[in-house]
Amino acid sequence: MNVGEICSRVVVIAEIGTPVQQAAKRMRDHHIGALVVTEGGAEARRPVGVVTDRDMVVQVVAADVDYRTLTVGDIMSERLSTIKETANLFEAVAQMRSGGVRRLVVVDANGHLLGIVAMDDLISVLAEEMSALAQAIRVEQKRETQRRP
Repeated sequence: MNVGEICSRVVVIAEIGTPVQQAAKRMRDHHIGALVVTEGGAEARRPVGVVTDRDMVVQVVAADVDYRTLTVGDIMSERLSTIKETANLFEAVAQMRSGGVRRLVVVDANGHLLGIVAMDDLISVLAEEMSALAQAIRVEQKRETQRRP
């Protein structure tokens, strides 16, 4: 299974010049904690950063900065963690671990935005796989018991 199969293809975005308040409203309206910051038109949308609700709190609210003067480009995390849609789940886990991130932006071979995969998505899929392995063990044990009482 690869990242492209489990990522969310519905990604809420903000162009780099989007005002912070507008981005915050978008997060609230979509019940999400992060926006992918992009540049380029709809045809060739390239991710350039991520802005999170935590970025807004730490860099704007806690720093007592006037949010009306800022865009998402001013506060976004520029250390963007992207992963190709063809990468497998273990590569995604390793990249999250090494980068200390909860989300990876999924891109195609040209670096265009395709989706986003969150730690929650990976945990859900891997938990299902672990459950299936546990079930296989139980079936084998039952079969063994029936053959050799």
